[in-house]
Amino acid sequence: MKKDIPPARRNSDGEAAPCLKTVKDTSAHGSMDAESHLDAQLLDSTFDSVFLHDLEGNFLYVNEAAWKTRGYTKDELLAINLHALDTPEYARLIKTRIKALLENGGGVVFESAHQCKDGAVIPVEVSVRLIEYSGQNLFLSVVRDISQRKQTESMVGNVLDSIDEGFIIIDRDFRILTSNLAYAKNVGCHLKEIIGQPCYKISHHIDKPCYLNGEDCAVKHVFDTGEPRTTIHTRYTAQGQPLYVETKAFALDKNDQGEVQTAIEIVVDITQKKQLEDERHRLAFFDPLTRLPNRRLLLDRLEQAFIASARSSQYGAVLFLDLDHFKTLNDTKGHDVGDLLLVEVAGRLRKVVREVDTVSRQGGDEFMVLLQNLSDKERSAINLASLVAKRICASLDSPFNLAGQEHHCTASIGICLFSGYDSTVHELFKYADTAMYESKIAGRNAVRFFDPAMQAALEESSALEADLRQALSARQFTLYYQPQTESDGRIIGAEALLRWNHSNRGMVSPLAFIPLAEENGLILPIGRWVLEEACERLAAWASISAASGIRLAVNVSARQFRQPDFVMEVQEILKASGADPARLKLELTESLVLVDLADTIAKMQALKAMGIGFSMDDFGTGYSSLSQLKCLPLEQLKIDQSFVRDLGIGPHDAAIVETIIAMGRTLGFHVIAEGVETEEQLGFLVRSGCHAYQGYLFSRPVPAAELERLLATGYIER
Repeated sequence: MKKDIPPARRNSDGEAAPCLKTVKDTSAHGSMDAESHLDAQLLDSTFDSVFLHDLEGNFLYVNEAAWKTRGYTKDELLAINLHALDTPEYARLIKTRIKALLENGGGVVFESAHQCKDGAVIPVEVSVRLIEYSGQNLFLSVVRDISQRKQTESMVGNVLDSIDEGFIIIDRDFRILTSNLAYAKNVGCHLKEIIGQPCYKISHHIDKPCYLNGEDCAVKHVFDTGEPRTTIHTRYTAQGQPLYVETKAFALDKNDQGEVQTAIEIVVDITQKKQLEDERHRLAFFDPLTRLPNRRLLLDRLEQAFIASARSSQYGAVLFLDLDHFKTLNDTKGHDVGDLLLVEVAGRLRKVVREVDTVSRQGGDEFMVLLQNLSDKERSAINLASLVAKRICASLDSPFNLAGQEHHCTASIGICLFSGYDSTVHELFKYADTAMYESKIAGRNAVRFFDPAMQAALEESSALEADLRQALSARQFTLYYQPQTESDGRIIGAEALLRWNHSNRGMVSPLAFIPLAEENGLILPIGRWVLEEACERLAAWASISAASGIRLAVNVSARQFRQPDFVMEVQEILKASGADPARLKLELTESLVLVDLADTIAKMQALKAMGIGFSMDDFGTGYSSLSQLKCLPLEQLKIDQSFVRDLGIGPHDAAIVETIIAMGRTLGFHVIAEGVETEEQLGFLVRSGCHAYQGYLFSRPVPAAELERLLATGYIER
């Protein structure tokens, strides 16, 4: 039943315009003074519908827009309950919200839908606030028709869903608030699976924001700076397929402090574009048949190799390969079979070289290999380049299966070294090509260097290697021993030194064959033989009273020490020889112990537990620190002969020697100097606190029998 409102004044129609007191005002449609009048004339002039009603929705007042908008007369609308206007799906929700408003006071804004007299439904935004009149709690509802807004939102939504670019709105927690169909399609999910989920979980399938993995996150940039950002990302579908996308992020909403609260991210799928770019790059820089770098890319990499070589002083090399008798294969079997061979050869070449190197097809049956960072020494670089060439020849030696037919293939190889910019790119190609033709002239299936001197050095190195491989079985190796003494000449030990007495070459310098043995792996069997011979000598000396107390130092190569079974090998040799481990001292270089320090320490401790001692050879030439030295179970430091040789000549060598001696004393190490050749050097070492010496001043390296003669006296006369 409609209730009359006592008038405060009358409007033009004679209707009461009551004076009401506002309890709280949080309406979205403006504020109201504590003592204000509901001016009917004013309210009838607004486009928004205004209702005054009680908790049950009974109308006490409606303005003109309220009844005209819904197709009623004023009296008809006043006779209708508010909740009768709401569509069924909204009625219960609205009544619940109004009750909550009554309990908590203030105002509330929500969306609903009103039914018109003709059955039409209009979407509305309702702003309700609680007011007090004569001790009653009444409700003032201002209802705005939002049909146009909804239509616009629908149109925007349809537009967004019709475009190819993915579109999402993200909050500060990186959760997706809104998404269009294109984004859902790109990530392979349904819209309902996306809303409310973290964007990184949907797009990247990870459990934390992508920027924490070091990626350039456009959305994070917007939240941090407020500025737009464009980035390129690799994303993945729900099936794990990669998508290459360009993401553009913009600020959407900011708080009063100017902080971005929500951001828009537009995601453009550039997968096809990237694939096309990759294909263009492949066609421009790679051989379409073998997928190897082509001449253009090789030229670029060679220019970069020149720059790197100039900086590091490391030699590089270019190998020019031409397949022998390839034309015959093409003529007899056809180009398809020839192409199969080229593809197979490319695969084998890739497996031979390192990742830093480049294998390139130049066209036809010609290939080039760019080798970098070979060595800073020319001779060693020659050997390494030759080794790669030999491996290539060996890889091609196995028969090829070409469409079910077996085929044998060889190659002629020309090699040219480079160091920095000593040659131009085109000169280098010409030199390598010339060397390749020299190998053809030599009968094919051969390797030739361009420089005649290099070729001679290669041939000498190859011959030396062949002889070296026979040296062990031919019993051409022997050990010499250089005494280690105190300042008065009393012998306290000796170092075992390897010598090679070749039947034709005579005595071969260790400087000539040890580096070669290191490169080709022969140092492993040679090193084992040295240990076996030294231990057998120690065991034999145990019965000689004058020699039974000395300690014998044996050099161990880095490659030998790094073998996983090195400790077991030493144990076996000691057991077989019967030598006292306490009389054996292993000399390790400073550079050796610094590589994989944990493995070094573990092996040294295992050997020390047997009673074996350790000396650091060539100390002062490496880069070890005090903290590293303290971790090593060393007993002796050996001052490198280069420092001893220049005592009194170089301005810094004396200071270096004094520092090493002081350091050794501080750490509790015994210090010995090698390369002592003059009385002046000896005098300086004595004054500096070094009390053990090795060098020509006392004795050259001598055969075992001569050392035993010296040991019989116990002293060496100078």
